[in-house]
Amino acid sequence: MKVIAFVGSARRRHTCNATARFLDNLRSMGDVETEIVFLSDYHLEICRGCKLCTDKGEELCPLQDDRDALLAKLFAADGVVFATPNYSYNVSGRMKVFLDRLAFALHRPRCFGKAFTSIVVEAIYRGREIVKYLDFVAMGLGFNVVKGSLVKSLEPLTEKVRAANEGKIDRQSRKFYETLVKKELPAPSILKLLMFRWGRTSMRLMLDASFRDFTYYEQAGWWTADYFYPVRLGPLKRAVGRMVDGAVARRIKRQNPPKPVAGG
Repeated sequence: MKVIAFVGSARRRHTCNATARFLDNLRSMGDVETEIVFLSDYHLEICRGCKLCTDKGEELCPLQDDRDALLAKLFAADGVVFATPNYSYNVSGRMKVFLDRLAFALHRPRCFGKAFTSIVVEAIYRGREIVKYLDFVAMGLGFNVVKGSLVKSLEPLTEKVRAANEGKIDRQSRKFYETLVKKELPAPSILKLLMFRWGRTSMRLMLDASFRDFTYYEQAGWWTADYFYPVRLGPLKRAVGRMVDGAVARRIKRQNPPKPVAGG
C-alpha cells in the first residue's frame, strides 16, 4: 500500500515533523510505502476560473505546470494526507492553490475506498476549522475520512505540549492504518447521499453530452445508481433521495421557466 502526504509548508519544521512521525508510525504497522510531497518543490499556478476542467475536461487546463504530476501521485495512492500550517486562519497559500486545482474531481469524485486524514499545525487559534475544511474536501473527493489532528507549535514548545502532539499523531496514525487496510465502501451518510442526489439531478436537468460531468456520470452508470458505488439503502435514505430529486427539479424549473410561444 502507498500513502502520500502533501505538505503545504516550505519550512521543514513542525508540519514536516508531525507528518514524518505519522508516516513512520504507518510503516511500523505493516507493509506501507510512504512519500512526503512538499508542494513548495512543485510549480503550481493559480486557477484562472476558466472552468475548462469542470465543463470540458481536466486535460484541457491551459496552465502549464506540475499539476498533473501531483494528481498522478494523489490518485494512485491508497491513502492520502494533507498537512498544512495555519496561515491567516486558513490553509497555507500553496495548499489552497493545490485544492483549487482539484475542483474538477469534486465534480467527478474518484477516491472511493481510499483513506484520508489531515494534519494542521498552529500556534494560536482556528485550526479546528481548518481540519474540518480539509476533511470535508476529502469527503467530496470520495475518500474514507479519518478525522484530522490539530498540532500545537507555539514556541518555546514545552515537553507537555510536545507529548500531547505526539500522542495525537500516534492515535491518528493507528485509526488511519485501520481504515487504510479495510478499503471499505461504506453506506453513505444522509449528508453524502444528499450531495450525490443534488449534484446528479442538477447535472441531468441542466447539462447535456457536451459537458464532461454529464458524460462522466453516464459512463459511470450513476444516472440510475443508488450512490457512487453499489450500496444498500434503507427505506429512509431512499425516501430522502426521492425528496432531494424532487426539490432540485422544482428549483431548476422555477429558475428556468419555459419561454412563451410566439403568437400563442
